[in-house]
Amino acid sequence: MVNKNNQVENLLLNRRTIRAFKEQSLTQEQLNLLLEAARQTATSSFLQQSSVIHVTASEKRQQIREICQQDYVGANGDLFIFVVDLYRNQQIRKASGNNDGRLHKTDVFLQAVDDTVLASQNVADLAESWGLGTVFLGSIANDAAAMVKLLKLPALTFPLLGLQVGVPDQQPELKPRLPLKFRSFENEYETDHSLAELKDYDEVVQTYYDLRDSNRRIDSFTHQVNSAKLNHRETKRDDILNVIHQQQLCLY
Repeated sequence: MVNKNNQVENLLLNRRTIRAFKEQSLTQEQLNLLLEAARQTATSSFLQQSSVIHVTASEKRQQIREICQQDYVGANGDLFIFVVDLYRNQQIRKASGNNDGRLHKTDVFLQAVDDTVLASQNVADLAESWGLGTVFLGSIANDAAAMVKLLKLPALTFPLLGLQVGVPDQQPELKPRLPLKFRSFENEYETDHSLAELKDYDEVVQTYYDLRDSNRRIDSFTHQVNSAKLNHRETKRDDILNVIHQQQLCLY
């Protein structure tokens, strides 16, 4: 039953990405609770294959900003990097006299990815429940090798997602998402997607961008899908699979 006074419902259905934060850090109590939220996250097979790095050193934050190529990254607020972590379990097995077993398999890597993504979302949800703002940073993958070196990540780990948390210094509008009929199906996947059906949604997205920034090129959703975002071009992100393999992950 829908309850308009349900705070969790309102939080999840009205979340906004915040990219401008006030010059204020988390309290130690807030930090501890966020890390506890990550620790208590559901985990595949109880293997607990994720870790979190709280980045406080200004020089490291600056380097991460350069990797992400986004001015707000590491500027204000607290910065977290969520790490796929099979290294810890490797060390446990090694100390017990066992070999690496399945730790290099793609299946186990994907289990750890699930653990890591879920942990980052739990942290974001808790932070937002306090009225704080968050922004997920997939842009840490712009140079995965540099992130590995910067964070001194051992083999069998991989920096998957960044998350910045802080006191919001902006109030953006709710960004319109694809209508449910394009993303939610009954029993089986529906493959019939036509541009004509997306016309109304494109107009909504164009209006959103127009209202957000009158100086910005008005952009529709279908135009973005057909833009440089997915066109053939070479970037350092193309090296992600090589870096994963160099970390001895997902080998077979």
